[in-house]
Amino acid sequence: MAARYGRPRLVPSMRTVAGQVFLVQLAIVVLLVATALAALIFQTRADAEQEARNRSIAVAETFASSPGIEAALRSRDPSAVLQPRALEAQRRSDVGFIVVVNREGIRYTHPVPQRIGLRFVGDLGPVFAGQVVTEKSEGSIGQLVQATVPIYGAGGQVIGAVSAGMAVSQVQSVIEAQFPLVFGVAAGVLLLGAAGVAVVNRRLLRQTHGLGPTEMTRMYEHHDAVLHAVREGVLIVGGDKRLLLANDEARRLLDLPSDVEGRPVADLGLDPRAAELLESGRPANDEVFAVGDRLLAFNQRPTDEHGGPPGSVATLRDTTDLRSLTGKADLARGRLRLLYDAGTKVGTTLDMVRTCEELAEFATAEFADHASVDLVTAVLRGEEPQATGTGREMRRTAYSGPDDGGALFPVGHHISFVGTTPLGAVLTDGTSVLDADLSAYSGWELQSPERARTVVAAGLNSMIAVPLRARGVVLGVAIFWRSRDREPFDDDDRSLAEELVARAAVSVDNARRYAREHAMAVTLQRSLLPHGLPEQSALAAAFRYLPAQAGLGGVGGDWFDIIPLPGGRVALVVGDVVGHGLHAAATMGRLRTAVHNFSTLDLPPDELLWHLDELVTRLDQEESGDDIAVPGPTLRVTGATCVYVIYDPVTGHCSMARAGHLQPALLLPDGTARFADVPGGPPLGLGGLPFETLELQLPEHTRLVLFTDGLVEDRDRDIDEGLELLRTTLEANTHRTVDGLCEATLSALVPDTPRDDIALLVGRTRILGPDRVADWEVPSDPAAVAEVRSDVARTLTEWGLADEAFTTELILSELVTNSIRYAAGPIRVRVIRDRALICEVSDHSSTSPHLRQAAITDEGGRGLFLVSQVAERWGTRYTSGGKVIWTEQPLP
Repeated sequence: MAARYGRPRLVPSMRTVAGQVFLVQLAIVVLLVATALAALIFQTRADAEQEARNRSIAVAETFASSPGIEAALRSRDPSAVLQPRALEAQRRSDVGFIVVVNREGIRYTHPVPQRIGLRFVGDLGPVFAGQVVTEKSEGSIGQLVQATVPIYGAGGQVIGAVSAGMAVSQVQSVIEAQFPLVFGVAAGVLLLGAAGVAVVNRRLLRQTHGLGPTEMTRMYEHHDAVLHAVREGVLIVGGDKRLLLANDEARRLLDLPSDVEGRPVADLGLDPRAAELLESGRPANDEVFAVGDRLLAFNQRPTDEHGGPPGSVATLRDTTDLRSLTGKADLARGRLRLLYDAGTKVGTTLDMVRTCEELAEFATAEFADHASVDLVTAVLRGEEPQATGTGREMRRTAYSGPDDGGALFPVGHHISFVGTTPLGAVLTDGTSVLDADLSAYSGWELQSPERARTVVAAGLNSMIAVPLRARGVVLGVAIFWRSRDREPFDDDDRSLAEELVARAAVSVDNARRYAREHAMAVTLQRSLLPHGLPEQSALAAAFRYLPAQAGLGGVGGDWFDIIPLPGGRVALVVGDVVGHGLHAAATMGRLRTAVHNFSTLDLPPDELLWHLDELVTRLDQEESGDDIAVPGPTLRVTGATCVYVIYDPVTGHCSMARAGHLQPALLLPDGTARFADVPGGPPLGLGGLPFETLELQLPEHTRLVLFTDGLVEDRDRDIDEGLELLRTTLEANTHRTVDGLCEATLSALVPDTPRDDIALLVGRTRILGPDRVADWEVPSDPAAVAEVRSDVARTLTEWGLADEAFTTELILSELVTNSIRYAAGPIRVRVIRDRALICEVSDHSSTSPHLRQAAITDEGGRGLFLVSQVAERWGTRYTSGGKVIWTEQPLP
């Protein structure tokens, strides 16, 4: 408002009330400070005289009663004794003079030595009579105050007198030295008073908005006119719960008397709830109370929220005319609340059956007595819905309600609606049907006349049938029933049911589509995973694979494999692909195939993972550089993890490496479990760091446990807790078989509804005994070939394989001869009797022989050709010290 009159806000002007009050208060403060200073000055002067008189009396009495004063007066030369003592006492007491006189009034001491021996100026009679006399006179040093006291002898008689005095200015100078401090304090008090006045007036300026007296009078008149002219009642209640103000409308609406101000609210005769609201002072918004024959809407706010006085202000208006609309508004709000609640309670999962059950349960809890949901059987199978009409087979998927005595079809019953019935029209036209009086048999009974009579006999009197439509196709039908104990359904109920079912239909269709995709992903994944264990003798193995629960995580990319390797060895592989769904399943299949292909190269674990990492990097580069635009997010392989283990049953040697995967667990024969300390490598596709191999020597019957993170990691459990639980579970089940160990592990660690895929692979190690392995060291001498052939023939005969001796001798003679001719260093020959007869020739050369077609005229080059013809398989693998050429022959 102040800006309206051209003045800055909060700056007092002399035209405003605040400005005028400011001047008056400031003048009063100045006057009070000045009066206090004047009084202080006068009081200081009076105090100076009194201080001089008191000090003079004290000094004179002290000197008169000092020891030796009587002896000095009776001595032959009193001045010689008393004059030094008087001067010393004068100096220490800071008085102007100390004079000692005898009974005749002769001075014995004086600050001026020339006046010693002269008569004392003044009346000594009262002093010698025993009185203390004080006098004020003018001297050479200004106004003086002196005190004369008697000196008593030992017998109590007055033998002399002591007079002490000092200038009044001497005391005033000490007091006046404090005047700067006094004046400074006065100035500070003046400033503080002025500041306080300014603060008070600034607040007054804010409260009056810079208005002058005339303006405030005009504003009061306007506000008073508005207060009593508005069509809303206004009540102001103080902090003591008494009515401070009521305008004319409030008096009319509440029928209040004219002298109501000042009365307690409890004595106004209001509705108890309205009186409680006014007394409490709590905030209220449009709270309706019945006052007499009126419905009044109250709004209330406290007045002390922003520093105002305690109390509250309430406004009220007559809403009697809105009574008829209130019921409809409440009904509309109730329906909106119902639909909102349905959105939170129906369709909470991606499961079609559960969604239908939620719809039926919600309907019976809110507006129906019985509810059923029927879905087309093809939809239940997850198939794409087709144009639906009558004659399509449906199955009752959900039902909710009290026992109806078998009047309605049970869950699981198959239904085909007749096209001539109202229910058939629901499927054909896609529109809802309302039958408010089932006992009239208006056509709905044609579906099943006998059951229709049972329905009516059970007390059901009205029905609403609503199709579940999604993307223009009917998925099924929801039917709601009411018994005769309640009002029959009306059009408002039908519109509510249509909205409710429409929302549920979207959830059902989403669940159907998800179920279809989940089934496809599961089918694809299971087709890509191994369906059984390959035949091998290195270890006894068992596996478990659990896909994620539908609707929680979806099918993931967890996978495992057992791959037989040459020499009776075996490779164990477990991996995990990032993401879920079809892409994860397809990526898993690609990685599993790649590992199979790389394993045929018989590479060490670290080298195999390096090749796999290169493949993943190349696949991602191809994905990102694809020119074909594919909707949706980019499908990447980077981030997949893998652990690769090779176990040799001949030596018990185990080597393993991992790429971002969890470390395998080892359950030793003594019952202790630990995690193999495999050096960590980055997930596949990241590159930059090499992979490292851990070499172990495992005793027989050691359990190797490979798993994915879904086994140990859960939303309610930290991964470290899961790993510790896995370790303790393994130790507690050391006596179990590999299958039993798998079951015990899943029972202890897997929740009822896993959110991620779980792959678990357990293998119990075996060691091939000496009766199944034979080896020899062969010198680099062609003559040694014959000895090797003889030793091998003898060994095979002992093993009962004499029929294989000729072929084995041929193979080994060719391989050993090649090593002697082309390799360097010692040569070893090993024969293993496993599921096949395995021959191995190792040397220190890294050069691998190649199979070639020899010409007719060639003298050599036919050795490997003969080996390939008589052996079922053959190949080469490289070691850190050279190579191994191996062959496999089938056993009878």
